Amino acid sequence: MRDGALKVKELVDTHSAVASPKRPQRYAEKVRWSTLLALPFAGVAALCLHWFAAANEAPAEALLYTYFLSGFLVAALIAIAVQPIWSGLRSWMRDSSPLITAAVVCLVVWEIVTSVLRLLPLPYFPGPAAVLSSLVNDSGVLFDSTWHSLVLLLGGYTLGVVVGLVSGICIGWFPYARYWGMPILKIVGPIPATAWIPLAMVLSPSAMFSAIGLIALAVWFPVTMLTASGISNTRASYLDVARTLGAKRSYLIFNVAIPAAMPSIFIGLFMGLGASFLTLVVAETVGVKSGLGWYVSWAQGWAEYGKVYAALLIMAAFFSTIMTALFKLRDHVLAWQKGVIKW
Repeated sequence: MRDGALKVKELVDTHSAVASPKRPQRYAEKVRWSTLLALPFAGVAALCLHWFAAANEAPAEALLYTYFLSGFLVAALIAIAVQPIWSGLRSWMRDSSPLITAAVVCLVVWEIVTSVLRLLPLPYFPGPAAVLSSLVNDSGVLFDSTWHSLVLLLGGYTLGVVVGLVSGICIGWFPYARYWGMPILKIVGPIPATAWIPLAMVLSPSAMFSAIGLIALAVWFPVTMLTASGISNTRASYLDVARTLGAKRSYLIFNVAIPAAMPSIFIGLFMGLGASFLTLVVAETVGVKSGLGWYVSWAQGWAEYGKVYAALLIMAAFFSTIMTALFKLRDHVLAWQKGVIKW
């Protein structure tokens, strides 16, 4: 019996040693430091390559890009030195360092293909130094264009969301509205919003209002469809319990059906946001005097492809920021989904 108890104890101790968190912690620590050290190594590699490729680039562009890479290298070294005593920075760098390192590697590959090996023809494919120079030199125009695009996007998106939510709730809840609304959705909705540009230019008093209307139309369809789907698929048990407790129609709509449909509604909001980005860029090429889409069209007309890529980078940051804000809103509103549904 005693020998058996000792064997059981040994097995338990062995299992505890295997399941101990010390090894995963040491492994995670090792991975974290190797990931952090990849940042300065990538910066040094990019800087060395740029010094080699500077002979094939304009002196002003090469000098500006050298300052950029040097600033990145210094910032990476300072962040690595500070992160042991700053928990927030340490957590951010642990999550973001692989992405930043991959971005620097992409810059290295980009410069090799364009400025070193000349595999892609100029001026259609400028190097990163030329794009950075265009980004700095045209910062004022790009800021003004970004501001106008933000006004158009938020105006059209807000209008489309409001109209889409109202029409979606009506179609999803009221049979009469569903009878007349669904045929309209099936006919008008599948038509791309950009196909209405000629009609919008004729009917609208200004190019700005026509662009806002086109963006709102692009957002309206997915928001309406998914809101109506979420409202109509509300569980009957929820509604029955609320009716048993004496709830009126307004309470059933705003306190039962809409909260239950929020996951579906947010899917429609995300789809509408993607459609609004596409419609914004296309709508700005027709009649609008400022905006990122207008800037891209203008720069392409003058064969300034460095400015085109600079505007594309601004678009990526601009659209990504808005998408991230919508994700934060979704996480706040749908906090009860955390750990249950991931999308």
